[in-house]
Amino acid sequence: MPIKEDLQFKPINIAIITVSDTRTLETDSSGDLLADRIKGAGHILAARVIEKDDADVLANRLNSWIDDSRIDAIITTGGTGLTGRDVTPEALDRVKEKDIPGFGELFRYLSLKSIGTSTVQSRACAVLSRGTYIFALPGSNGAVKDGWDGILAEQLDSRNKPCNFVDLMPRLREQ
Repeated sequence: MPIKEDLQFKPINIAIITVSDTRTLETDSSGDLLADRIKGAGHILAARVIEKDDADVLANRLNSWIDDSRIDAIITTGGTGLTGRDVTPEALDRVKEKDIPGFGELFRYLSLKSIGTSTVQSRACAVLSRGTYIFALPGSNGAVKDGWDGILAEQLDSRNKPCNFVDLMPRLREQ
């Protein structure tokens, strides 16, 4: 296990956006699952909203949270498929400074074990914008489990070695 238990855990502030035209906070089981995992890992749930599948609305929310110093990372769930209403990656393209291609690649690799070749329909991705990480997961509970349990739980843990996203945070805005 790459987690070094003798090191101090550094909690970060994480916000969740569920991207959906139909879900409410009462019916958002993938958002609930993600919120529970974030808090269970010792991080702070900084904010949580549901936004419609609208790239303009989503980009506006992302920009607002990127500029909020109380938010270190944003995780979206939903809107990463292939239909006309699935626009989360397009919204991320509007705000990004850098892609984190390994996230989507690793997500699809892990997802292959869960859903087989259907993983090719996922556009899970991650970007960096103005010092804030943004991770886009599909909207299913299984995808949240694959993304959090298989990638983010370790990469957002400052004790994960040889490297993790948290240790890079002080240097993300370097020029």
